[in-house]
Amino acid sequence: MTTIADAFRRRSEGGRAALVPYVTAGYPRVGDTVAVLHALSDAGADVIELGIPFSDPLADGPTIQRSSFRALEGGVTTESVLADLRAFRAEDDTPVVLFTYLNPVLRYGVARFLEDARGAGAQGLLLTDLPAGADPELEDQVRASGLDLVRLVAPTTPPERIPDVAASGSGFLYYISRTGVTGARTSLREDLADEVRSVRDAVSLPVAVGFGISTPEQAAAVGGVADGVVVGSAIIQALDEGGVEGARAFVASLRQAMDRA
Repeated sequence: MTTIADAFRRRSEGGRAALVPYVTAGYPRVGDTVAVLHALSDAGADVIELGIPFSDPLADGPTIQRSSFRALEGGVTTESVLADLRAFRAEDDTPVVLFTYLNPVLRYGVARFLEDARGAGAQGLLLTDLPAGADPELEDQVRASGLDLVRLVAPTTPPERIPDVAASGSGFLYYISRTGVTGARTSLREDLADEVRSVRDAVSLPVAVGFGISTPEQAAAVGGVADGVVVGSAIIQALDEGGVEGARAFVASLRQAMDRA
């Protein structure tokens, strides 16, 4: 299977940033997940973040919260997410990072989850509420599973801590573009470019930027300073407005803008 490192390397060799779209499993309907994953891949996704719905998604804004709640109401479970990933993986090797919170993993059983996630074809795991160093034993389990442990840093992360956070992860380092929760925004912070350059200078992993990127123009601007661009809430909105084909067209517009920049 293509690894996350492979995906970032390929784009970097072409002088471009990787595109990392996020989608909530089971949204807009339970049976849509596999089709949505294929649409994102076909439209130019280099890595896909697949969200496992959770009832208390504190890091997410109203758009992704709503998608999670609707997916749960539709009957999505961790088991069904992994089954959808397995079906997607049978036809496509685009790397997938499972995006979730710690509680669903603990409820499923850590060892069982890691084994089943790897068996379903996941390449990475992002646990939004597991800071680096918070649970060394669990972190070691993830790393030993063969899954990349994707770490988060933010504008509030002390600069001296960033290299240690990156060293405890793999695949890529996710830089949160602003404080607060996820959600589309009309503009990017003025200091973002300088912050991303500082982070890239301090770590060896590719740095992908997310939270608030919502237009092709913003994606192109961030792609000019980062190794990757993560877009989530705006894709959920595209699904709301145009279904699977709407999401495909929107992701294609992001990729085209990034390639033209």
